[in-house]
Amino acid sequence: MSDHSSRRDPRKKPGSSSRSGGQSRSGGQSRSGGRSRSGGQSRSGGGGYSGSGGSSRSGGQGGQGRGGDRQNPRSGGGQPKARRDLKGAAVDLPHWVIEDLSRITPKERVADALAELGAATNAMVEGRYKVALRAARKAKDLAPRDATVRETLGLAAYRTGDWQTALAELRAYRRISGEPTHLPVEMDVLRALGRNQDVDKAWKELKAAGASPAVHKEGLVVYASFLIDEDRAADARRLTTPKNIKPNPYPADLRVWYVAARANAIVGDLGAARQLRDAVTLADPAFPGLDELDSLIAASG
Repeated sequence: MSDHSSRRDPRKKPGSSSRSGGQSRSGGQSRSGGRSRSGGQSRSGGGGYSGSGGSSRSGGQGGQGRGGDRQNPRSGGGQPKARRDLKGAAVDLPHWVIEDLSRITPKERVADALAELGAATNAMVEGRYKVALRAARKAKDLAPRDATVRETLGLAAYRTGDWQTALAELRAYRRISGEPTHLPVEMDVLRALGRNQDVDKAWKELKAAGASPAVHKEGLVVYASFLIDEDRAADARRLTTPKNIKPNPYPADLRVWYVAARANAIVGDLGAARQLRDAVTLADPAFPGLDELDSLIAASG
């Protein structure tokens, strides 16, 4: 659930040019619509840790699409019964997200909580992150035990640069759901907060978490970019440089290769840097950050 959007420096406001990226976060697929990070040049590389609009669970870009309804993997299948108590944007939420929230939320709060969650998810998909943040906060007040609510609030906070809230809420999501999906986003927030030792710890935690390959690669993009920022390009090079360049790479592979090209250029292996740059360019000529990578390679020569 990754896209090619470049990641932004979490230390800068949305729209500023900078570093990295995030499926999406960013990572694996999120429960309510994807991962995080908005425009701007990524320090971890073009399309660094990128994110989709909202949480894949609630039907954002990482899910089945707005209004789409996917089955709860915990359910036994079959067609869900239509509910008549939904209002506002709640009608856009997948059935199993609705049922999850309804099961753990006082009945008198359910309709309002679902409406706010739906509004937050739609706003994330549309890029209205401050609106999403306000709606997600309201949803949390009504349904604080719901994983999708906490996830959506964390991603909205991340998009708007509220790092403390993003970290707290994404950790709450991970504790509730047991899923490591957004550990790459947590790592990037820790990086933005200057908590370097915690970035190292989070990387070790991600490696031990049994995350999907996509989530692991996004975490690798964030961690290797952190290493480069900390003048540890040789370590970043060791982690990211592939043994061989495979055909038909996934978007997450391109982000890893981009960071590997940066690391190789910095340590002086210009042959490897050019080979990786050429592979990224061949796979996606519009990959964000290629001009900056060309400049880095030229300056290192």
